[in-house]
Amino acid sequence: MADTEEPQFNTLAERIAALKKQNNFSSVGTPEAARKKPPPPPPPSGRPAAESRSQTAPVVTVNGSTRETAPQQPPRPARPNADAPPPLPRRNTQNVSSPDASAPPPLPSRTSSHQASPALPPRRASTMTVPKPSGRRNSASSEASMQSTMSSLSLTKTISSTTSNGSNGTVVHKLPPVCDMASLPPLPPTRRELEAKAKEEAAAREEAARQSAARVTPSQSARPSLPPRLPSRPARPQSQSSTDAVPKPVTPPRMPTRPRIDAAADDVPPRMPARPKVDAADIPPPVPLASRPSMAQIQAFASKAPPAPVVSNDCWTCRDWSGPDGVAAQYPRQGLPQQDIVGYLARVLCEPFPSYNDKARAIFTWFHHNIMYDTRAFFSGNIQGRTPDETIRYGAAVCQGYAETYKAIANRAGLECVVVGGHGKGYGYTALKKGERPPPPDPTGHAWNAVRVDGGVWRLLDACWGAGHICGANNLFKKEFHPVQFTNSSEQFGATHFPSDPRHQFRNDGRTITWEEYIIGRSQGEPVEAFGNCGQEGIAEDSIEPASKQIPVHSGQVVRFQFSKLCEHWKSETHGQGKPPLFLLQIHGLDGRKDDMIPIETDGYWHWADVHARDLGAPGQSVMVLQLTSLDGQDARGVTAQQFLSKKGRCAMAWAGVAKWDLV
Repeated sequence: MADTEEPQFNTLAERIAALKKQNNFSSVGTPEAARKKPPPPPPPSGRPAAESRSQTAPVVTVNGSTRETAPQQPPRPARPNADAPPPLPRRNTQNVSSPDASAPPPLPSRTSSHQASPALPPRRASTMTVPKPSGRRNSASSEASMQSTMSSLSLTKTISSTTSNGSNGTVVHKLPPVCDMASLPPLPPTRRELEAKAKEEAAAREEAARQSAARVTPSQSARPSLPPRLPSRPARPQSQSSTDAVPKPVTPPRMPTRPRIDAAADDVPPRMPARPKVDAADIPPPVPLASRPSMAQIQAFASKAPPAPVVSNDCWTCRDWSGPDGVAAQYPRQGLPQQDIVGYLARVLCEPFPSYNDKARAIFTWFHHNIMYDTRAFFSGNIQGRTPDETIRYGAAVCQGYAETYKAIANRAGLECVVVGGHGKGYGYTALKKGERPPPPDPTGHAWNAVRVDGGVWRLLDACWGAGHICGANNLFKKEFHPVQFTNSSEQFGATHFPSDPRHQFRNDGRTITWEEYIIGRSQGEPVEAFGNCGQEGIAEDSIEPASKQIPVHSGQVVRFQFSKLCEHWKSETHGQGKPPLFLLQIHGLDGRKDDMIPIETDGYWHWADVHARDLGAPGQSVMVLQLTSLDGQDARGVTAQQFLSKKGRCAMAWAGVAKWDLV
């Protein structure tokens, strides 16, 4: 008989409908078949159609009785393996009366017989196993038993039997014992429980350590604490139930209490104890009265005025330098020894004076008398370096030779002196015009000195410019003493000297001027032209106004001409050449048609004159400040303004220039 494909049913209803079509569906079967219970009800309709196939749970017989277990929905069986045998064909028990193309093929017919089926041979207990849900057949199968499986593990190990044979020869299936939840071992703690327990233990350990530290070591305060107070007497004895772990602090002994005084004598202070007697040998001797000053002596000493403080660094402008200047003139270079000339000059020029100021002045003045400027080497460009001894023997040098020789003599005399290099507004310097841009910084071409004098003050001096100057007409050196190159303050000195090292400015105001400030100057252009007799007459060149050389005629303003003395102490009779001279302002009148001389007013320190700009003259002319030198053939020193006006235009007179401006 050819194998027919077993029909497949998706639902229980389709299977029931197929069974009803069979002719022998109501035939009488065996008594065992009549005692079989109907299949379990179909699953609820709410489940998916793919999982709605019902399966019959096996009937387990225990001790000859049949017990029905609750139906369970096993998991969907896996797809049959390719190696598994094909399913057995079903027997057809009913002929199909009316073939239907859509209906599944009929089941094979079953032979009607009342004879019981032959009993199967008994299975061995060691190889029987309860079939797993994954190995169950479909509910459409009518086979009563399944083949048992065997593995190598079941053959080598003894497994307790899960089935047994009953007394009537039926197969009895045993169930595993009922699970007792109380007898199960406790589950291990979770990771969250372990972490929480670890945190609690760490917190407990920290708290215990903190309590032990507070109990053993007292906390140290930032500031020193006061001494502890005396403990008060307890009202009752302390209980013995205190903790024995903490030792009791040792209390200091109580101070003795002051004895009580009766109420009647509360206002009487206690009597002080008597002092112990001193041995006569321990008594110091009496103070001798003869050495004590009397009251009259004390008052006489207190009435004496304290001596005036000695000013170590007074005004250098009005200071009397006659002593150092006189010593410097006594040692010409022609009479100096040939050996150790520098040491010899240091001794003879500086040893007579204890003051560093006088020592520095004596050396400065000596250069004016003995060293000339080497114009031949300067203009030829053939400047040769010489040692201080060679410079002294040769008797000529340029600025660098002056500075090096001055430093050598000063150092041998014990003075602290350095050579300062930089830029100087000397011969060949051309001032900037108004609005002209300053050149790039170039602090070179000149040299001078800085010496430390009384009081530790640094003073700047230029022995080269102090000895004389170069005449522009014939390029020859003119020996002329300029003491202002020694007495000028650092601010005045810095107007014409700019060091390459800013630390060598040594300004009293603490400022450090820049190259642009130095080149432009206070005139913001070409400065006023000052002549050489300014220093001789004690005129401060930096006080001359207007500072600019050019004066606009049509400005419509009144022009103030003024200048001052070198210092407030400077007197012409003491520091100059005699009585003070009379200064005049030379103008040319409106449009330059009337020349005139106006006396300049003075208060002894300042000199000034106010003139309207249009009365100064015409553009292209010059205005000058003049010094009256002679009047009517006589020396003009001491002549007053009234005397000059009374003789103006009536007698001969002469004058010398002091300052000059150009009218524009």
